[in-house]
Amino acid sequence: MAETLESFALGKSMKQLGALQKVGIVGAGTTGQQIIRMVSKAGLDVIFIDISEERVADIFKHLDQQLEEKINRWGLTPGEKRAMLSRIKGSTDYSLLADCDVVIESIHSKKKGTSLEIRKEVFKEIEAVVNENTTIVSNTATLNISDIAEVLQKPDRALGLHFILPVDQVKVVEVVRTIKTSDRSFNCITKFMKMVGKEMIQVQESPGNISTRMISPMINEACNILLEGVATIEEIDKTIKHTTGYQTGPFELADNIGLDKVLKWMDNLYNEFGEFRYKPSPIIKRLVRAGMVGRASGEGFYIYKDGRRMNKAGNIQHLGRIS
Repeated sequence: MAETLESFALGKSMKQLGALQKVGIVGAGTTGQQIIRMVSKAGLDVIFIDISEERVADIFKHLDQQLEEKINRWGLTPGEKRAMLSRIKGSTDYSLLADCDVVIESIHSKKKGTSLEIRKEVFKEIEAVVNENTTIVSNTATLNISDIAEVLQKPDRALGLHFILPVDQVKVVEVVRTIKTSDRSFNCITKFMKMVGKEMIQVQESPGNISTRMISPMINEACNILLEGVATIEEIDKTIKHTTGYQTGPFELADNIGLDKVLKWMDNLYNEFGEFRYKPSPIIKRLVRAGMVGRASGEGFYIYKDGRRMNKAGNIQHLGRIS
């Protein structure tokens, strides 16, 4: 029996809700792709913007592979995959964001110290093409939303919306409302969060919010324990998983996030607060310099094959680390 979009309850619910129908995403890296899947699964149309046509094609390929893996694990049906992909469009042209109700900035700047300026430019480009009622949000973990939104003609349309990885497993999202955020924009995001099945944790504007300020020192301390020779990577991760109920230990978590992103978080928090607990461990710096940034690169604290973790740590001895 052929499956159609109308056969899915989520597709029906979109017609009933009516108002919020299309979401734009600027920057479709690891986090951006997970947000795309989440939004499409909720029955919303998605348009993502990235830097080149080659990147756009690669992103579609990755999304297809990710959804196929879900099918192989009985987490999705072929019909659901087709419906999700039919709702996703990609381009390099910002003008295609024009009819979006919400636009999410989720860029990943690799060069140190450039994140704020790049995000400001993205916000300006978004506002230049969307309508006056579009809500513009940033997925930043460590920058103040007010600093980014100061370039907008209507800063009251801006919020922070920090998705925590893995997006499909973490049920909460940190929502940052600035002093200028309008009730209209906040209510729009409240509705959006309900539609995608997320619980809002409203936080005051502060670099790192809750999650990043808690996670960064934990990863740093795990590195200290490793350097002191107290325990191995696997032993530290296993201990934290079994004693706290976390799904991953600090090293596997860092690999999943991306060590380049973790390093940027720590740099930003250390610059903001000046507290030693946020100062990046030398281990993380050396791994990032070596291009070993975790799951995305195939090696970090652990080794990965086809995106799956192997049962052994990475080649840490070459970086002078203790195993």
